[in-house]
Amino acid sequence: MKAGIFFTGTGPILILTTFDSLADDKIIKKLASKGVRKFIAYEAPLDLVREKYGTYFTTIAGDLNPEDDLRVLDYDGHNVFENFCFEELGPPIFQEPE
Repeated sequence: MKAGIFFTGTGPILILTTFDSLADDKIIKKLASKGVRKFIAYEAPLDLVREKYGTYFTTIAGDLNPEDDLRVLDYDGHNVFENFCFEELGPPIFQEPE
């Protein structure tokens, strides 16, 4: 499982996923089907996300299929942005439609 912060046109969202990478083509297609075609994503440490979201994390993580699934953990952009320091995040992943 991975956690990622996706900075989109409407603000950041926090996603949990069972994909191997935040740049997986299937994630990109799933997000595009929801209108998110352009984003900058950063992997967030799973233990830190678990610590910050507690029981809610456990509930959403338990709803994930074991393979190739994703769920939005937090769509309140202000909350996501304020919950994490940039130095806690992995390198950026840039996605733009062709």
